[in-house]
Amino acid sequence: MTLERMWYLLQSNIDGLGITNMDNRRLDLNLLLALDALLAEQNVTRAARRLNLSQPALSAQLTRLRMLLGDQLMIPTSRGVLPTAMALELQAPLRAILNQARDLVNRAQPFDPAIAKITLSVAASDYMQVAVLLPFLVKLNATAPGLRIAIRLLDPLAVASQLERGEIDVAFVQTATVEAPSLRSIDVLSDEYVGIARRGSIKRGKMAMSPFLAARHIIVSPTGKGFIGPTDIALAATGSSRNVAFAVASFVFLIEAVSRCELIALAPKRLTERYMNDIDTFEPPVRVPGFSIAMLWHDRTNDHPGRQWLRREIKAFCALL
Repeated sequence: MTLERMWYLLQSNIDGLGITNMDNRRLDLNLLLALDALLAEQNVTRAARRLNLSQPALSAQLTRLRMLLGDQLMIPTSRGVLPTAMALELQAPLRAILNQARDLVNRAQPFDPAIAKITLSVAASDYMQVAVLLPFLVKLNATAPGLRIAIRLLDPLAVASQLERGEIDVAFVQTATVEAPSLRSIDVLSDEYVGIARRGSIKRGKMAMSPFLAARHIIVSPTGKGFIGPTDIALAATGSSRNVAFAVASFVFLIEAVSRCELIALAPKRLTERYMNDIDTFEPPVRVPGFSIAMLWHDRTNDHPGRQWLRREIKAFCALL
């Protein structure tokens, strides 16, 4: 793929940016990269550092962009710069165009993780981040030093559209919770729930129903509003209910809370194993079904060499856990 061909494809998408009455011959890829960095950083100094440019050089590019687009684009403030309404409208299509350009360049070269310099984005819950992605990134740091990976917190309601727009490359969700015709998935991990309590506060083994129901519980609710989870559904089938005192959005928060006060909870076994100095585990008196995690990606990235490699590596890593 030649640079001329790549630039032709970029120009064919210019109308998607809402830019009209403009001499496209005066627009080069560096200006698009500059605008993308400014939108991401909202600070000229940090954006210049990200692009390996001097601040005056980036300011000059911003001046050219303002002349070309007929808009201020970035408004100076005491803390940096703020994007105008037009700049915000350009952000999503601009990112899509730059992703196209990067894909074209990457496809023209064999992927070698030892020398590759690409940026990928992964969305995952705090459970998946700590239990799997943290040790995976430690391994990756040695085998793919030029690879940049942005880890972001999973938004279950937005993940399908984020994958479609190219904002994230891979997401990890509970199996069958997100479905769309353009998405592909594969199960990579399964886990089970165990009971946890502050270290030294309970006897190990199976907890009887009576003390389990009498205790104060903390649960994870993605929105922080619900006080019913899988354990409550299992208890309801036996005609019982528990005392849920707190609902939080993070399993890491939940485990930290249990380690510090008289609360009990159910948490994924893989995650609790990292906190055994602070908590004790027990078998709950009611069986609570476990769960599986699926790796999710968009069909348009299915054949991309770098993203294929990342998915293979994560799948292989999970198989060893």
